[in-house]
Amino acid sequence: MADLETRIAQGRGDAPADLVLRGGRLLDLMTGALLEGDVAICGDTIVGTCDSYEGREVIDVSGTILVPGFIDTHLHIESSLVTPFEFDRCVTPRGVTTAICDPHEIANVIGAEGIRYFQEASAHTLMDIRVQLSSCVPSTHMETAGAELLAEDLAPLMGHPSGIGLAEFMNYPGVIFRDPEAMKKLRLFEGGHIDGHCPLLSGRDLNAYIAAGIRTEHEATNAEEALEKLRKGMRVLIREGSVSKDLHALQPLLSERTAPYMCLCTDDRNPLDIAEHGHLDYMIRTLIALGTPVLAAYRAATLSAAEAFGLKDRGMIAPGKRADIVALDSLEGCHAQLVLAGGVRADDAAFASRGTVAPVGRHSVKAPRLTPAQFRATGNREETDVIGIREGQILTDHLHETIAIADGDKHPDVARDLVRIAVCERHGKNGNVATGFVKGFGLQAGAIASTVCHDHHNIACVGVDYADMALAANRLSEIEGGFVVVRDGAVLAELALPVAGLMSLAPFEEVRDRLVDLRAAARGLGVTLEEPFLQLAFLALPVIPALKITDRGMVDVVKFEIIPG
Repeated sequence: MADLETRIAQGRGDAPADLVLRGGRLLDLMTGALLEGDVAICGDTIVGTCDSYEGREVIDVSGTILVPGFIDTHLHIESSLVTPFEFDRCVTPRGVTTAICDPHEIANVIGAEGIRYFQEASAHTLMDIRVQLSSCVPSTHMETAGAELLAEDLAPLMGHPSGIGLAEFMNYPGVIFRDPEAMKKLRLFEGGHIDGHCPLLSGRDLNAYIAAGIRTEHEATNAEEALEKLRKGMRVLIREGSVSKDLHALQPLLSERTAPYMCLCTDDRNPLDIAEHGHLDYMIRTLIALGTPVLAAYRAATLSAAEAFGLKDRGMIAPGKRADIVALDSLEGCHAQLVLAGGVRADDAAFASRGTVAPVGRHSVKAPRLTPAQFRATGNREETDVIGIREGQILTDHLHETIAIADGDKHPDVARDLVRIAVCERHGKNGNVATGFVKGFGLQAGAIASTVCHDHHNIACVGVDYADMALAANRLSEIEGGFVVVRDGAVLAELALPVAGLMSLAPFEEVRDRLVDLRAAARGLGVTLEEPFLQLAFLALPVIPALKITDRGMVDVVKFEIIPG
Protein backbone atom coordinates (compact mmCIF):
# COMPACT_ATOMS: atom_id res chain seq x y z
CA MET A 1 0.00 0.00 0.00
CA ALA A 2 1.25 3.48 -0.84
CA ASP A 3 1.98 5.74 2.12
CA LEU A 4 -0.79 7.77 3.68
CA GLU A 5 0.29 11.18 2.40
CA THR A 6 0.62 9.90 -1.17
CA ARG A 7 -2.88 8.40 -1.14
CA ILE A 8 -4.36 11.63 0.16
CA ALA A 9 -2.45 13.75 -2.37
CA GLN A 10 -3.56 11.62 -5.31
CA GLY A 11 -7.16 11.51 -4.07
CA ARG A 12 -7.23 15.30 -3.84
CA GLY A 13 -5.62 15.66 -7.25
CA ASP A 14 -2.51 17.36 -5.86
CA ALA A 15 -0.43 14.66 -7.58
CA PRO A 16 -1.20 12.46 -10.60
CA ALA A 17 -2.79 9.13 -9.70
CA ASP A 18 -0.79 5.99 -10.39
CA LEU A 19 -3.64 4.74 -12.59
CA VAL A 20 -6.86 6.23 -13.89
CA LEU A 21 -9.80 4.38 -15.41
CA ARG A 22 -11.54 6.82 -17.76
CA GLY A 23 -14.75 6.70 -19.74
CA GLY A 24 -16.72 4.04 -17.91
CA ARG A 25 -19.77 4.32 -15.69
CA LEU A 26 -19.63 3.14 -12.08
CA LEU A 27 -22.34 1.04 -10.42
CA ASP A 28 -23.24 2.66 -7.09
CA LEU A 29 -24.05 -0.21 -4.72
CA MET A 30 -25.88 2.14 -2.36
CA THR A 31 -28.55 3.33 -4.79
CA GLY A 32 -28.11 1.31 -7.96
CA ALA A 33 -27.34 4.45 -9.96
CA LEU A 34 -24.71 4.54 -12.70
CA LEU A 35 -22.22 7.30 -11.91
CA GLU A 36 -20.04 9.25 -14.29
CA GLY A 37 -16.39 10.17 -13.72
CA ASP A 38 -12.90 8.73 -13.49
CA VAL A 39 -11.64 6.18 -11.01
CA ALA A 40 -8.24 7.12 -9.58
CA ILE A 41 -5.99 4.45 -8.09
CA CYS A 42 -2.89 4.80 -5.93
CA GLY A 43 -0.99 1.52 -5.64
CA ASP A 44 -3.58 -1.06 -4.65
CA THR A 45 -6.12 1.45 -3.33
CA ILE A 46 -8.91 3.47 -4.93
CA VAL A 47 -8.43 7.13 -4.01
CA GLY A 48 -10.94 8.97 -6.18
CA THR A 49 -14.26 8.56 -8.00
CA CYS A 50 -16.90 10.74 -9.67
CA ASP A 51 -14.42 13.40 -10.76
CA SER A 52 -11.72 14.08 -13.35
CA TYR A 53 -8.18 12.91 -12.61
CA GLU A 54 -4.78 12.92 -14.23
CA GLY A 55 -2.78 9.75 -14.06
CA ARG A 56 0.66 8.38 -14.82
CA GLU A 57 -1.23 5.65 -16.66
CA VAL A 58 -4.71 6.01 -18.11
CA ILE A 59 -6.86 3.12 -19.30
CA ASP A 60 -9.82 3.93 -21.53
CA VAL A 61 -12.80 1.87 -20.38
CA SER A 62 -15.39 3.70 -22.47
CA GLY A 63 -18.57 1.75 -23.05
CA THR A 64 -18.15 -0.41 -19.96
CA ILE A 65 -19.73 -0.47 -16.51
CA LEU A 66 -17.39 -0.70 -13.54
CA VAL A 67 -18.31 -2.94 -10.60
CA PRO A 68 -16.33 -4.17 -7.59
CA GLY A 69 -14.40 -7.41 -7.94
CA PHE A 70 -16.47 -10.50 -7.15
CA ILE A 71 -15.98 -12.40 -3.89
CA ASP A 72 -16.48 -16.18 -3.78
CA THR A 73 -17.46 -16.65 -0.15
CA HIS A 74 -16.89 -20.40 0.11
CA LEU A 75 -14.96 -22.80 -2.08
CA HIS A 76 -12.39 -25.55 -2.11
CA ILE A 77 -9.77 -24.62 -4.69
CA GLU A 78 -8.68 -28.26 -4.82
CA SER A 79 -12.03 -29.08 -6.42
CA SER A 80 -11.02 -27.00 -9.42
CA LEU A 81 -8.49 -29.84 -9.94
CA VAL A 82 -5.66 -27.34 -10.47
CA THR A 83 -3.18 -25.56 -8.19
CA PRO A 84 -4.03 -22.19 -6.63
CA PHE A 85 -1.87 -20.56 -9.31
CA GLU A 86 -3.81 -22.10 -12.18
CA PHE A 87 -7.10 -21.40 -10.43
CA ASP A 88 -6.02 -17.75 -10.21
CA ARG A 89 -5.24 -17.69 -13.93
CA CYS A 90 -8.53 -19.43 -14.76
CA VAL A 91 -10.94 -17.39 -12.65
CA THR A 92 -9.52 -13.91 -12.00
CA PRO A 93 -10.03 -12.80 -15.64
CA ARG A 94 -13.74 -13.53 -15.08
CA GLY A 95 -13.88 -10.92 -12.32
CA VAL A 96 -13.29 -13.00 -9.18
CA THR A 97 -10.76 -11.02 -7.15
CA THR A 98 -11.28 -12.59 -3.71
CA ALA A 99 -11.69 -16.30 -2.93
CA ILE A 100 -12.44 -17.42 0.61
CA CYS A 101 -11.23 -21.00 0.58
CA ASP A 102 -11.25 -23.94 2.92
CA PRO A 103 -8.31 -26.25 2.10
CA HIS A 104 -9.80 -29.19 3.93
CA GLU A 105 -9.52 -31.43 0.86
CA ILE A 106 -5.73 -31.37 0.91
CA ALA A 107 -5.69 -31.23 4.72
CA ASN A 108 -7.55 -34.54 4.83
CA VAL A 109 -4.69 -36.07 2.83
CA ILE A 110 -1.55 -34.45 4.27
CA GLY A 111 -2.73 -32.40 7.26
CA ALA A 112 -1.36 -29.02 8.27
CA GLU A 113 1.22 -29.11 5.47
CA GLY A 114 -1.63 -28.71 3.00
CA ILE A 115 -3.01 -25.65 4.76
CA ARG A 116 0.44 -24.08 4.89
CA TYR A 117 0.78 -24.68 1.14
CA PHE A 118 -2.32 -22.58 0.50
CA GLN A 119 -1.22 -19.92 2.94
CA GLU A 120 2.13 -19.60 1.17
CA ALA A 121 0.50 -19.61 -2.29
CA SER A 122 -1.85 -16.78 -1.25
CA ALA A 123 1.12 -14.42 -1.05
CA HIS A 124 1.81 -14.82 -4.78
CA THR A 125 -1.57 -14.94 -6.57
CA LEU A 126 -3.18 -11.94 -8.25
CA MET A 127 -6.53 -12.65 -6.64
CA ASP A 128 -6.67 -12.39 -2.87
CA ILE A 129 -6.96 -15.94 -1.58
CA ARG A 130 -8.22 -16.00 1.99
CA VAL A 131 -7.40 -19.29 3.71
CA GLN A 132 -9.80 -20.40 6.41
CA LEU A 133 -8.56 -23.04 8.85
CA SER A 134 -10.21 -26.40 8.31
CA SER A 135 -12.44 -27.36 11.21
CA CYS A 136 -13.28 -30.98 10.47
CA VAL A 137 -10.33 -33.13 9.41
CA PRO A 138 -11.64 -35.79 9.12
CA SER A 139 -15.26 -34.77 8.72
CA THR A 140 -16.45 -37.57 11.04
CA HIS A 141 -15.24 -40.64 12.93
CA MET A 142 -16.83 -42.88 10.27
CA GLU A 143 -14.04 -42.70 7.68
CA THR A 144 -10.29 -43.13 7.34
CA ALA A 145 -8.53 -39.93 6.32
CA GLY A 146 -4.85 -39.31 5.74
CA ALA A 147 -4.61 -36.86 8.65
CA GLU A 148 -6.36 -35.53 11.72
CA LEU A 149 -6.33 -31.91 12.86
CA LEU A 150 -7.17 -31.19 16.48
CA ALA A 151 -7.55 -27.77 18.06
CA GLU A 152 -3.90 -27.80 19.11
CA ASP A 153 -2.91 -28.45 15.48
CA LEU A 154 -4.90 -25.44 14.27
CA ALA A 155 -3.59 -22.99 16.85
CA PRO A 156 -0.10 -22.60 15.27
CA LEU A 157 -1.72 -21.85 11.89
CA MET A 158 -3.70 -18.89 13.23
CA GLY A 159 -2.64 -15.31 12.59
CA HIS A 160 -1.54 -15.74 8.99
CA PRO A 161 -2.29 -12.64 6.84
CA SER A 162 -4.57 -14.72 4.62
CA GLY A 163 -6.73 -15.89 7.50
CA ILE A 164 -10.26 -14.89 8.46
CA GLY A 165 -11.40 -17.63 10.81
CA LEU A 166 -12.55 -21.22 11.11
CA ALA A 167 -13.85 -22.95 7.99
CA GLU A 168 -17.17 -24.76 7.61
CA PHE A 169 -18.06 -26.69 10.77
CA MET A 170 -19.48 -29.80 9.14
CA ASN A 171 -19.74 -31.86 12.29
CA TYR A 172 -23.02 -30.27 13.32
CA PRO A 173 -23.92 -33.19 15.64
CA GLY A 174 -20.62 -32.50 17.40
CA VAL A 175 -21.75 -28.91 17.94
CA ILE A 176 -25.29 -29.48 19.14
CA PHE A 177 -24.31 -32.43 21.39
CA ARG A 178 -21.22 -30.60 22.69
CA ASP A 179 -18.48 -33.01 21.60
CA PRO A 180 -15.38 -32.02 23.63
CA GLU A 181 -13.06 -31.67 20.61
CA ALA A 182 -15.66 -29.64 18.72
CA MET A 183 -15.96 -27.37 21.76
CA LYS A 184 -12.17 -26.86 21.82
CA LYS A 185 -12.13 -25.70 18.20
CA LEU A 186 -15.10 -23.40 18.68
CA ARG A 187 -13.54 -21.86 21.77
CA LEU A 188 -10.27 -21.33 19.88
CA PHE A 189 -12.14 -19.09 17.41
CA GLU A 190 -14.76 -17.70 19.78
CA GLY A 191 -15.54 -14.10 18.88
CA GLY A 192 -14.05 -14.53 15.42
CA HIS A 193 -15.52 -15.75 12.17
CA ILE A 194 -16.79 -19.35 12.04
CA ASP A 195 -18.29 -20.73 8.84
CA GLY A 196 -21.30 -23.02 9.00
CA HIS A 197 -22.37 -26.25 7.32
CA CYS A 198 -25.70 -27.62 8.57
CA PRO A 199 -27.86 -29.11 5.79
CA LEU A 200 -31.55 -29.42 6.67
CA LEU A 201 -30.96 -28.42 10.31
CA SER A 202 -33.91 -26.51 11.78
CA GLY A 203 -35.76 -25.65 14.95
CA ARG A 204 -33.98 -25.89 18.27
CA ASP A 205 -31.05 -27.78 16.77
CA LEU A 206 -30.45 -24.88 14.39
CA ASN A 207 -30.77 -22.42 17.28
CA ALA A 208 -28.13 -24.36 19.21
CA TYR A 209 -25.81 -24.48 16.22
CA ILE A 210 -26.04 -20.72 15.63
CA ALA A 211 -25.65 -20.04 19.36
CA ALA A 212 -22.16 -21.55 19.05
CA GLY A 213 -21.15 -18.40 17.16
CA ILE A 214 -21.49 -19.78 13.64
CA ARG A 215 -22.30 -16.99 11.21
CA THR A 216 -22.61 -18.23 7.62
CA GLU A 217 -24.25 -21.17 5.86
CA HIS A 218 -23.95 -22.49 2.30
CA GLU A 219 -25.86 -25.78 2.54
CA ALA A 220 -29.42 -24.47 2.21
CA THR A 221 -31.00 -26.26 -0.74
CA ASN A 222 -34.54 -24.88 -0.60
CA ALA A 223 -36.10 -21.49 0.08
CA GLU A 224 -37.85 -22.54 3.29
CA GLU A 225 -34.60 -23.77 4.80
CA ALA A 226 -32.73 -20.64 3.73
CA LEU A 227 -35.44 -18.35 5.07
CA GLU A 228 -35.33 -19.91 8.53
CA LYS A 229 -31.56 -19.46 8.61
CA LEU A 230 -31.86 -15.84 7.50
CA ARG A 231 -34.49 -15.14 10.13
CA LYS A 232 -32.17 -16.55 12.77
CA GLY A 233 -29.34 -14.25 11.80
CA MET A 234 -27.21 -16.42 9.55
CA ARG A 235 -25.76 -15.08 6.31
CA VAL A 236 -26.94 -17.43 3.58
CA LEU A 237 -24.48 -18.16 0.79
CA ILE A 238 -26.21 -19.15 -2.44
CA ARG A 239 -24.21 -22.02 -3.92
CA GLU A 240 -23.90 -23.05 -7.55
CA GLY A 241 -21.15 -25.62 -7.98
CA SER A 242 -20.55 -28.31 -10.55
CA VAL A 243 -22.71 -30.75 -8.56
CA SER A 244 -24.47 -28.74 -5.86
CA LYS A 245 -26.77 -26.41 -7.78
CA ASP A 246 -28.96 -24.39 -5.42
CA LEU A 247 -29.23 -21.08 -7.28
CA HIS A 248 -32.62 -21.69 -8.86
CA ALA A 249 -34.12 -22.85 -5.56
CA LEU A 250 -32.84 -19.86 -3.57
CA GLN A 251 -33.11 -17.12 -6.22
CA PRO A 252 -36.64 -16.07 -5.22
CA LEU A 253 -35.30 -15.06 -1.79
CA LEU A 254 -32.67 -12.67 -3.14
CA SER A 255 -34.10 -9.16 -3.24
CA GLU A 256 -32.82 -5.68 -2.49
CA ARG A 257 -34.18 -6.21 1.04
CA THR A 258 -32.36 -9.50 1.69
CA ALA A 259 -29.23 -8.85 -0.39
CA PRO A 260 -27.23 -7.42 2.55
CA TYR A 261 -27.46 -10.86 4.19
CA MET A 262 -27.01 -13.11 1.15
CA CYS A 263 -23.81 -13.89 -0.74
CA LEU A 264 -22.64 -16.11 -3.60
CA CYS A 265 -20.31 -19.09 -3.58
CA THR A 266 -19.31 -22.00 -5.80
CA ASP A 267 -18.01 -24.54 -3.24
CA ASP A 268 -16.79 -26.99 -5.91
CA ARG A 269 -16.49 -26.03 -9.61
CA ASN A 270 -14.12 -27.50 -12.18
CA PRO A 271 -12.41 -25.96 -15.25
CA LEU A 272 -14.78 -27.65 -17.71
CA ASP A 273 -17.83 -26.18 -16.00
CA ILE A 274 -16.08 -22.80 -15.77
CA ALA A 275 -15.19 -22.91 -19.48
CA GLU A 276 -18.69 -23.93 -20.59
CA HIS A 277 -20.72 -21.74 -18.23
CA GLY A 278 -18.58 -19.49 -16.05
CA HIS A 279 -17.93 -18.90 -12.36
CA LEU A 280 -19.50 -16.14 -10.23
CA ASP A 281 -20.09 -14.27 -13.48
CA TYR A 282 -22.38 -17.12 -14.53
CA MET A 283 -24.27 -16.90 -11.24
CA ILE A 284 -24.81 -13.15 -11.61
CA ARG A 285 -26.02 -13.52 -15.22
CA THR A 286 -28.38 -16.31 -14.25
CA LEU A 287 -29.81 -14.53 -11.22
CA ILE A 288 -30.60 -11.43 -13.27
CA ALA A 289 -32.11 -13.52 -16.06
CA LEU A 290 -34.38 -15.18 -13.47
CA GLY A 291 -35.65 -11.79 -12.29
CA THR A 292 -33.33 -10.86 -9.43
CA PRO A 293 -32.89 -7.07 -9.25
CA VAL A 294 -29.53 -6.07 -10.72
CA LEU A 295 -28.53 -4.22 -7.57
CA ALA A 296 -29.32 -7.26 -5.39
CA ALA A 297 -27.25 -9.60 -7.57
CA TYR A 298 -24.18 -7.36 -7.54
CA ARG A 299 -24.49 -6.61 -3.83
CA ALA A 300 -24.54 -10.33 -3.05
CA ALA A 301 -21.45 -10.85 -5.20
CA THR A 302 -19.46 -7.97 -3.71
CA LEU A 303 -20.39 -5.69 -0.81
CA SER A 304 -22.54 -8.17 1.10
CA ALA A 305 -19.81 -10.78 0.80
CA ALA A 306 -17.19 -8.36 2.09
CA GLU A 307 -19.37 -7.35 5.03
CA ALA A 308 -20.24 -10.95 5.92
CA PHE A 309 -16.58 -11.86 6.31
CA GLY A 310 -15.36 -8.63 7.87
CA LEU A 311 -13.41 -7.49 4.80
CA LYS A 312 -13.99 -3.78 5.29
CA ASP A 313 -11.39 -2.83 2.68
CA ARG A 314 -13.37 -4.02 -0.36
CA GLY A 315 -16.82 -4.53 -1.84
CA MET A 316 -17.29 -1.05 -3.37
CA ILE A 317 -15.61 1.18 -5.90
CA ALA A 318 -15.01 3.99 -3.45
CA PRO A 319 -12.07 5.94 -2.00
CA GLY A 320 -10.08 3.93 0.50
CA LYS A 321 -11.19 0.56 -0.85
CA ARG A 322 -8.94 -2.05 -2.42
CA ALA A 323 -8.69 -1.56 -6.18
CA ASP A 324 -10.57 -4.72 -7.15
CA ILE A 325 -12.49 -3.56 -10.21
CA VAL A 326 -14.23 -5.30 -13.11
CA ALA A 327 -15.14 -3.50 -16.32
CA LEU A 328 -18.21 -5.23 -17.79
CA ASP A 329 -19.85 -5.24 -21.20
CA SER A 330 -23.20 -4.82 -19.42
CA LEU A 331 -24.70 -5.54 -16.03
CA GLU A 332 -26.98 -8.18 -17.50
CA GLY A 333 -24.26 -9.82 -19.60
CA CYS A 334 -21.57 -9.74 -16.90
CA HIS A 335 -18.66 -10.44 -19.25
CA ALA A 336 -15.42 -8.96 -17.96
CA GLN A 337 -13.53 -6.75 -20.39
CA LEU A 338 -10.86 -5.71 -17.85
CA VAL A 339 -10.07 -6.90 -14.34
CA LEU A 340 -7.92 -5.19 -11.73
CA ALA A 341 -6.95 -7.19 -8.64
CA GLY A 342 -5.38 -4.96 -6.05
CA GLY A 343 -4.67 -2.40 -8.77
CA VAL A 344 -2.88 -4.96 -10.98
CA ARG A 345 -4.29 -5.69 -14.41
CA ALA A 346 -5.10 -9.40 -14.67
CA ASP A 347 -3.36 -10.20 -17.95
CA ASP A 348 -0.79 -12.70 -19.22
CA ALA A 349 2.13 -10.52 -18.18
CA ALA A 350 0.90 -10.22 -14.60
CA PHE A 351 0.29 -13.95 -14.27
CA ALA A 352 3.74 -14.71 -15.73
CA SER A 353 5.45 -12.43 -13.21
CA ARG A 354 4.01 -14.09 -10.09
CA GLY A 355 6.10 -16.06 -7.63
CA THR A 356 5.27 -19.69 -6.99
CA VAL A 357 5.39 -22.41 -4.35
CA ALA A 358 6.61 -25.97 -4.86
CA PRO A 359 3.80 -28.55 -4.98
CA VAL A 360 3.19 -30.79 -1.99
CA GLY A 361 1.49 -34.13 -1.37
CA ARG A 362 3.25 -36.14 -4.07
CA HIS A 363 3.02 -39.97 -4.03
CA SER A 364 0.10 -39.85 -1.60
CA VAL A 365 -1.83 -42.82 -3.05
CA LYS A 366 -0.69 -45.79 -0.99
CA ALA A 367 -3.49 -48.29 -1.58
CA PRO A 368 -2.67 -52.02 -1.69
CA ARG A 369 -3.14 -53.73 -5.04
CA LEU A 370 -6.81 -54.60 -5.39
CA THR A 371 -8.34 -57.74 -6.88
CA PRO A 372 -11.75 -58.20 -8.54
CA ALA A 373 -12.95 -60.38 -5.66
CA GLN A 374 -12.68 -57.43 -3.25
CA PHE A 375 -15.52 -55.69 -5.05
CA ARG A 376 -18.07 -58.41 -4.29
CA ALA A 377 -20.98 -57.47 -2.04
CA THR A 378 -21.41 -60.24 0.48
CA GLY A 379 -24.35 -60.43 2.83
CA ASN A 380 -27.20 -62.69 3.80
CA ARG A 381 -30.13 -60.28 3.33
CA GLU A 382 -31.74 -59.60 -0.01
CA GLU A 383 -33.16 -56.31 1.28
CA THR A 384 -30.43 -53.81 0.44
CA ASP A 385 -29.69 -50.20 1.34
CA VAL A 386 -29.10 -48.25 -1.89
CA ILE A 387 -27.77 -44.71 -2.37
CA GLY A 388 -30.17 -42.77 -4.57
CA ILE A 389 -28.51 -39.94 -6.51
CA ARG A 390 -30.22 -36.57 -6.85
CA GLU A 391 -28.58 -34.98 -9.85
CA GLY A 392 -27.56 -31.40 -9.15
CA GLN A 393 -27.50 -32.00 -5.38
CA ILE A 394 -25.16 -33.65 -2.92
CA LEU A 395 -28.14 -34.75 -0.86
CA THR A 396 -28.97 -38.39 -1.57
CA ASP A 397 -31.96 -40.63 -0.95
CA HIS A 398 -31.86 -43.71 1.26
CA LEU A 399 -33.48 -46.34 -0.95
CA HIS A 400 -34.32 -49.95 -0.18
CA GLU A 401 -34.18 -52.54 -2.93
CA THR A 402 -34.44 -56.31 -3.06
CA ILE A 403 -31.32 -57.74 -4.71
CA ALA A 404 -30.96 -61.50 -5.13
CA ILE A 405 -27.91 -63.32 -3.73
CA ALA A 406 -26.11 -65.61 -6.18
CA ASP A 407 -22.83 -67.41 -5.47
CA GLY A 408 -22.52 -65.46 -2.23
CA ASP A 409 -22.70 -62.10 -4.00
CA LYS A 410 -25.25 -59.45 -4.84
CA HIS A 411 -24.49 -58.70 -8.48
CA PRO A 412 -25.02 -55.34 -10.18
CA ASP A 413 -28.29 -55.13 -12.09
CA VAL A 414 -27.95 -52.66 -14.98
CA ALA A 415 -31.59 -53.14 -16.00
CA ARG A 416 -32.61 -51.59 -12.68
CA ASP A 417 -29.68 -49.14 -12.63
CA LEU A 418 -28.30 -50.81 -9.50
CA VAL A 419 -24.52 -50.77 -9.79
CA ARG A 420 -21.66 -51.46 -7.44
CA ILE A 421 -20.00 -48.64 -5.52
CA ALA A 422 -16.83 -49.14 -3.50
CA VAL A 423 -14.56 -47.00 -1.35
CA CYS A 424 -10.99 -48.25 -0.92
CA GLU A 425 -8.68 -46.75 1.73
CA ARG A 426 -5.63 -45.25 0.00
CA HIS A 427 -3.62 -43.51 2.73
CA GLY A 428 -1.69 -46.64 3.66
CA LYS A 429 -3.42 -47.08 7.02
CA ASN A 430 -5.65 -50.16 6.93
CA GLY A 431 -6.52 -51.19 3.36
CA ASN A 432 -10.28 -51.09 4.03
CA VAL A 433 -12.60 -51.83 1.12
CA ALA A 434 -16.33 -51.20 1.57
CA THR A 435 -18.93 -51.98 -1.08
CA GLY A 436 -22.55 -51.09 -1.65
CA PHE A 437 -25.09 -50.16 -4.29
CA VAL A 438 -25.96 -46.88 -5.96
CA LYS A 439 -28.80 -45.91 -8.28
CA GLY A 440 -28.67 -43.01 -10.72
CA PHE A 441 -25.52 -43.36 -12.80
CA GLY A 442 -27.11 -45.21 -15.71
CA LEU A 443 -23.90 -47.23 -16.05
CA GLN A 444 -24.17 -50.19 -18.46
CA ALA A 445 -20.57 -51.43 -18.60
CA GLY A 446 -17.06 -50.92 -17.22
CA ALA A 447 -16.10 -48.72 -14.28
CA ILE A 448 -15.05 -45.21 -13.29
CA ALA A 449 -12.83 -44.37 -10.33
CA SER A 450 -11.48 -41.30 -8.56
CA THR A 451 -9.27 -40.20 -5.66
CA VAL A 452 -11.38 -37.04 -5.34
CA CYS A 453 -13.64 -38.54 -2.71
CA HIS A 454 -14.98 -36.09 -0.13
CA ASP A 455 -13.62 -35.47 2.34
CA HIS A 456 -11.31 -38.35 3.19
CA HIS A 457 -10.25 -38.70 -0.46
CA ASN A 458 -9.91 -42.43 -0.56
CA ILE A 459 -10.50 -44.24 -3.85
CA ALA A 460 -14.15 -44.16 -4.92
CA CYS A 461 -15.16 -46.54 -7.69
CA VAL A 462 -18.44 -47.36 -9.36
CA GLY A 463 -18.90 -50.12 -11.90
CA VAL A 464 -20.65 -53.21 -13.18
CA ASP A 465 -17.58 -55.35 -13.86
CA TYR A 466 -15.32 -56.23 -10.93
CA ALA A 467 -12.20 -56.71 -13.05
CA ASP A 468 -12.68 -53.27 -14.58
CA MET A 469 -13.22 -51.80 -11.11
CA ALA A 470 -9.96 -53.34 -9.87
CA LEU A 471 -8.09 -52.06 -12.95
CA ALA A 472 -9.47 -48.56 -12.50
CA ALA A 473 -8.59 -48.43 -8.80
CA ASN A 474 -5.09 -49.82 -9.35
CA ARG A 475 -4.45 -47.38 -12.18
CA LEU A 476 -5.07 -44.52 -9.77
CA SER A 477 -2.16 -45.72 -7.64
CA GLU A 478 0.09 -45.73 -10.71
CA ILE A 479 -0.72 -42.12 -11.74
CA GLU A 480 -0.65 -40.66 -8.17
CA GLY A 481 -4.41 -40.25 -8.13
CA GLY A 482 -6.97 -38.68 -10.41
CA PHE A 483 -9.85 -39.90 -12.58
CA VAL A 484 -10.01 -43.08 -14.68
CA VAL A 485 -12.58 -44.64 -17.03
CA VAL A 486 -12.18 -48.35 -17.86
CA ARG A 487 -14.03 -50.82 -20.06
CA ASP A 488 -13.24 -54.44 -21.01
CA GLY A 489 -9.80 -54.34 -19.42
CA ALA A 490 -8.67 -51.11 -21.12
CA VAL A 491 -8.23 -47.57 -19.81
CA LEU A 492 -10.36 -45.32 -22.04
CA ALA A 493 -9.52 -41.95 -20.45
CA GLU A 494 -7.69 -40.60 -17.43
CA LEU A 495 -6.54 -37.43 -15.68
CA ALA A 496 -3.59 -37.57 -13.29
CA LEU A 497 -3.89 -35.45 -10.14
CA PRO A 498 -0.50 -35.95 -8.47
CA VAL A 499 -0.79 -33.12 -5.91
CA ALA A 500 -2.29 -35.08 -3.00
CA GLY A 501 -4.41 -37.03 -5.49
CA LEU A 502 -6.48 -33.86 -5.91
CA MET A 503 -4.79 -31.34 -8.20
CA SER A 504 -3.05 -31.46 -11.57
CA LEU A 505 0.27 -29.81 -12.31
CA ALA A 506 -0.92 -29.07 -15.85
CA PRO A 507 -2.41 -25.78 -17.11
CA PHE A 508 -6.14 -25.46 -16.55
CA GLU A 509 -6.74 -25.61 -20.32
CA GLU A 510 -5.22 -29.10 -20.46
CA VAL A 511 -7.26 -30.21 -17.45
CA ARG A 512 -10.40 -28.88 -19.13
CA ASP A 513 -9.64 -30.87 -22.29
CA ARG A 514 -9.00 -34.06 -20.30
CA LEU A 515 -12.31 -33.59 -18.54
CA VAL A 516 -14.03 -33.41 -21.93
CA ASP A 517 -12.46 -36.77 -22.82
CA LEU A 518 -13.41 -38.29 -19.48
CA ARG A 519 -17.00 -37.14 -19.75
CA ALA A 520 -17.27 -38.61 -23.24
CA ALA A 521 -15.75 -41.90 -22.10
CA ALA A 522 -18.14 -42.09 -19.14
CA ARG A 523 -21.10 -41.43 -21.39
CA GLY A 524 -19.85 -44.25 -23.60
CA LEU A 525 -20.41 -46.54 -20.62
CA GLY A 526 -24.00 -45.33 -20.37
CA VAL A 527 -23.49 -42.69 -17.66
CA THR A 528 -26.23 -40.06 -17.84
CA LEU A 529 -24.96 -37.63 -15.17
CA GLU A 530 -23.51 -34.32 -16.36
CA GLU A 531 -20.73 -34.41 -13.74
CA PRO A 532 -20.22 -38.10 -12.92
CA PHE A 533 -16.86 -37.75 -11.15
CA LEU A 534 -17.87 -34.99 -8.78
CA GLN A 535 -21.22 -36.66 -8.19
CA LEU A 536 -19.31 -39.84 -7.30
CA ALA A 537 -16.99 -37.92 -4.97
CA PHE A 538 -19.86 -36.63 -2.84
CA LEU A 539 -21.38 -40.08 -2.37
CA ALA A 540 -18.64 -40.65 0.21
CA LEU A 541 -19.30 -37.55 2.34
CA PRO A 542 -20.99 -38.71 5.56
CA VAL A 543 -22.15 -35.28 6.73
CA ILE A 544 -24.70 -34.80 3.94
CA PRO A 545 -27.98 -36.75 4.26
CA ALA A 546 -29.28 -39.28 3.73
CA LEU A 547 -27.16 -42.32 2.75
CA LYS A 548 -23.43 -42.33 1.97
CA ILE A 549 -20.50 -44.76 1.88
CA THR A 550 -16.98 -44.56 3.30
CA ASP A 551 -14.17 -47.10 3.54
CA ARG A 552 -15.84 -48.32 6.76
CA GLY A 553 -19.21 -49.07 5.17
CA MET A 554 -22.59 -47.59 4.32
CA VAL A 555 -23.46 -44.60 6.50
CA ASP A 556 -26.94 -43.58 7.60
CA VAL A 557 -26.27 -39.85 7.90
CA VAL A 558 -29.63 -39.12 9.52
CA LYS A 559 -28.76 -41.47 12.38
CA PHE A 560 -25.06 -40.55 12.05
CA GLU A 561 -23.98 -44.19 12.20
CA ILE A 562 -22.53 -46.96 10.04
CA ILE A 563 -25.12 -49.49 8.92
CA PRO A 564 -24.18 -52.97 10.19
CA GLY A 565 -22.98 -55.25 7.38
